[in-house]
Amino acid sequence: MTDISSPIYTICIFALRKFPLLMNIPVPEVKVPRVVIIGCGFGGLALAKSLHKTDVQIVMVDKNNYHTFQPLLYQVATAGLEADSIAYPIRKIFKGQKNFHFRWGEVKEVLPDENKIITSIGDLKYDYLVMATGSTTNFFGNSNLESKAMPMKTVVEALNLRSLILQNFEKALLAKDVAEQEALMTFVVVGGGPTGVELAGALSELKKHVLPNDYPELDLRKMRVVLMENGSEVLQVMNEANRKAAEKYLKELGCEVWLDTGLTNYDGRLVDTNNGKQLHTFNLIWTAGIKGEIVKGLTPETINRRGRILVDEYCRIQGCENVYAIGDVACMITEKYPNGHPQIAPVAIQQAALVGKNIHRILQQKEPLKFNYFDKGAMATVGRNRAVVEINKFHFGGVLGWLTWMVLHLMLLVGFRNRLVVFVNWMWNYLSYDRNIRLIIRPFERNQGS
Repeated sequence: MTDISSPIYTICIFALRKFPLLMNIPVPEVKVPRVVIIGCGFGGLALAKSLHKTDVQIVMVDKNNYHTFQPLLYQVATAGLEADSIAYPIRKIFKGQKNFHFRWGEVKEVLPDENKIITSIGDLKYDYLVMATGSTTNFFGNSNLESKAMPMKTVVEALNLRSLILQNFEKALLAKDVAEQEALMTFVVVGGGPTGVELAGALSELKKHVLPNDYPELDLRKMRVVLMENGSEVLQVMNEANRKAAEKYLKELGCEVWLDTGLTNYDGRLVDTNNGKQLHTFNLIWTAGIKGEIVKGLTPETINRRGRILVDEYCRIQGCENVYAIGDVACMITEKYPNGHPQIAPVAIQQAALVGKNIHRILQQKEPLKFNYFDKGAMATVGRNRAVVEINKFHFGGVLGWLTWMVLHLMLLVGFRNRLVVFVNWMWNYLSYDRNIRLIIRPFERNQGS
């Protein structure tokens, strides 16, 4: 334990304050503007690529050393894909981009008045700062739910969920009490958006095609998959035909769809709802809300009640000329989007392209451009040969929708290897009705957190 009264400690603190360079992140000093990007999600990745020909130095800071393709996290959680199929090393993505530097660390605070960020590995000055920190699970202040439910926003959380699913089936084999066994084999997914629908569909397919072969001693008819949605329909961002189709697909797979049902409490075993329904389960998966991943240092006025940073039409944070926010963490209020743009990858990618273009224009002393979102549509898959797709005024589903969903997601994956591995896995799963990655690599313990 360090003695803070010792002369050596005092000298060290004085030196760090007197010579701040000792605390700085080592990055080459150059005579061009430095653009610091916090986060390598869809927005941060697209922005760094868009600046590859601009005369700037790019420094990206992320608490992970990989980019995650979040739309396929649910397939990692349900043993359809391994984690390294949807994650890609950041340094490998930008191999050969000479103006790019990556530093692995966590940003603790932003100091806009000093044009500096404070991180777990040191301080860093910037000329332009772009916050692309993405989002995290929103439990809406329910600490009990936060400690008992399973989120699924990161690779680690998806792997934890996979372990929990398989562990609970192993426990169900040993359970002597029928009620406990049924609770171990009951899965409640809260939230009827694309993530909840896709996860519920994948769990239902496990019940139908995979788990009966692994656990012939269990009566899999007792396994329940329940999708709980507070609204009157699932996939409320889509048109009525696709909403009805998605609900129909889920029911065909054996999933119970509880509409107009909101969760009020969960103690780790008992689910209470706002309409009096109760359910015993050890597996509650929360996909019902997200909020921006906020970094300390911004004024409270710049953050709305949904946990997003308020930005202007140029993606600049209110009150800052050289600090931007893009993607899930940003909230740009417009007439068409009074609550901000949807927190989806296309918004982040398009905002990243705009900010990259505007930084280039500012350096050329040109006026920046305003953001105008082009909605390319939405899609969700419910299982093999079942998906719903909307592209402009066209909407379709079934096998064609499923193939469209597969092709688009393969194209968006980073790296040829990842695309090939995912494609091979999908084809094997399709032909064999199997999921090969049913591995408990690291047993999940509740007290470890997620």
